[in-house]
Amino acid sequence: MIKMLGGVLPATTGKIDWRMTSSWPIGFGGGFQGSLSGLDNIRFLARLYRKNYKELIELVDDFAELGKALREPVRQYSSGMRARLAFGLSLAIEFDCYLIDELVAVGDARFQRKCQVALFEHRANRAFLMASHDTHLIANYCDRAIIIESGRAKMFNDVEEAVEVYTWLRAA
Repeated sequence: MIKMLGGVLPATTGKIDWRMTSSWPIGFGGGFQGSLSGLDNIRFLARLYRKNYKELIELVDDFAELGKALREPVRQYSSGMRARLAFGLSLAIEFDCYLIDELVAVGDARFQRKCQVALFEHRANRAFLMASHDTHLIANYCDRAIIIESGRAKMFNDVEEAVEVYTWLRAA
């Protein structure tokens, strides 16, 4: 669902009527061109989103902490380095809504905390659409929840109730 809303996958039926700017799924690095360096991938996205290339590089470099590795082809990156680049790029461009598909814990505890602060605290005035099985994450950061079971969606305005129902469904 998140990848459809983010434009990564097409909807199989119906249509998506989306009226705000939205990120691609946070941390999704599937769109990187492996033969290009991290810098070249940043340059490509800067052009695509009409952002200042130098500012974007500074933001990503500061956040992702990849240093000289940004000059190397992305195909040579470890999965952790690729995830740092993806997360940094996801946060370097401001959107109305951030799409989060199973938020991946990237790096050590310090870097994970840095990601949480950058995403949830520095962007508290933005919308988030999150898909996750992590009930603690949902309880901590969401004010409404939807549970999809057997192709049917049920909306909950009470997140605690949603967590209880979801926990019961998983145990059944």
